[in-house]
Amino acid sequence: MAQNVRSQHLVQWRIAILAGICAGIVFLIVDILYLTLVKHLDAWVFFRYAASLVLGERVLPPPSGFDAAIVLVGLIVNFVLAIVYALILAFIIHRWGLLVGVIGGALFGAAIYFINLYTFTLWFPWFFALHSVPFLISTILFGIVAGGVYELLDYDDSPFLPAANQGGVRP
Repeated sequence: MAQNVRSQHLVQWRIAILAGICAGIVFLIVDILYLTLVKHLDAWVFFRYAASLVLGERVLPPPSGFDAAIVLVGLIVNFVLAIVYALILAFIIHRWGLLVGVIGGALFGAAIYFINLYTFTLWFPWFFALHSVPFLISTILFGIVAGGVYELLDYDDSPFLPAANQGGVRP
C-alpha cells in the first residue's frame, strides 16, 4: 500500500522528457509554418531566433538563409527549453488526469508566453518582435501537447518505464 501511494507522487521524468520532445516538435513545425506561409519569411528565421539566445543578435540580420551551425544551435535551444518546460509542467500536473494535463498545459503555455515575453525581452530585446497572437497560440499548443502526452503516458504500466520487479527506478 505504501509503495502504491509513493509511486503516485513520483513524476515520471522520462515521460516528461518525451512529452517535451513531442511538444517541441509541434512548436517547431507550427512556428515554421506560420513564418513561411503567413509571414512569407525564410524557414530558417525560427532557428536564428532560437540560436540568438546563445549566440546573440548577430545571427539575426539578413541573409537569413541556411547556416548549419545556427540551425544546430537553434534546434538544441528549442529542445532544451521544451524539455525544461515539460519537466516543470509534469511536476505541476502529475497524476491529475488527461483533462487537467490538456487544460493545465494550455494555461502553462500561455504563462510561458507572457513570462518569456516580459523577461526574455529584458536580456534579448529583439524577441519582442515575436509578440503576436500566432506565437501565443503556438505556445499554448506546446503546453497542450506537453501536458496531454505526459498524462496519456503517465500510468503504472507505461512501456517507457522499467517494471518495478526488473530492478528499475520505480518502487
